[in-house]
Amino acid sequence: MTQPTLQHIVCTSGDHAFRMAWWQWGDPNASHVVLCVHGLTRQGRDFDVLARALLADAEQRGLPPMRIICPDVPGRGQSEWLRNPALYQVPTYVGAMLQLLAHLHQQAPIGRLDWVGTSMGGLIAMGIHAVMATAAWPLPSPIHKLVLNDVGPVIAWESIQRIGSYVMDTGHFADEAEALAALELRFANFGPHTPEQWAEINRPMLRPHHEGGLQLHYDPLLGLAFRHVPRETFVQGEALLWKLYEAIRTPTLLLRGAESDLLTAPAAKAMTEHGPKPRLVEFAGVGHAPALVQPEQVETIRHFLLDADS
Repeated sequence: MTQPTLQHIVCTSGDHAFRMAWWQWGDPNASHVVLCVHGLTRQGRDFDVLARALLADAEQRGLPPMRIICPDVPGRGQSEWLRNPALYQVPTYVGAMLQLLAHLHQQAPIGRLDWVGTSMGGLIAMGIHAVMATAAWPLPSPIHKLVLNDVGPVIAWESIQRIGSYVMDTGHFADEAEALAALELRFANFGPHTPEQWAEINRPMLRPHHEGGLQLHYDPLLGLAFRHVPRETFVQGEALLWKLYEAIRTPTLLLRGAESDLLTAPAAKAMTEHGPKPRLVEFAGVGHAPALVQPEQVETIRHFLLDADS
């Protein structure tokens, strides 16, 4: 399969209903599901290269079939924008992922679930882990393996300020070439990529602008959460994240861009000493966050998820 299929589900949060999209790769009846969840302003097509590599490796080695699910988190990509922007928070996303998992399990029973979470997608995973011991968990078994991509319970305040400075600007570009050039600059922290790689990971980031031309795919109001957040509130949130992280017992792989300003080197080291005590792999010349396109990044995840001795 060289391209995914687009699927939708209607989710609810309180009295708010919204349509969430996801991209499906592989065998729709496979019991092994890999859920890949993107970062704050990204979308599910970020995982195209990884999905193709995992499926090709499984087929070549005769491993059981897989179903790879890459949602567009609400407010992004092909998913509906929320009428109430106050709902653009991790608890809303956790609820949506639980509903998606229940839906997938109803379609074809899930026997093994792995999770790859980039930045915000990793924070959602930490929230999901808090639900796994409760009656709300929709699956008969917990997450089997977890990949946290450049994220953890300690998030640098300066990085949040940097992200907040641009997240509400969805741009207005005359054409695709102008838009792709702008995105290459915005996401330069992803590290060096070829022009073809930049185009592949950033082309799905675009949607038509109502005045003609193009804009970014997400609701700019999701950036409201970054405005006027007291540092004291940020610190309190960090304490909660540490509590969630300490409770994780799933085998975990921690990826970090060696130049990341969101997950600092001391924070990553502290993570290896607490909670799931993950193996840490750093990628030179990369900031926040590894795009999971370069061969060494893809191979690291492939080995962790699919090799029995990892």
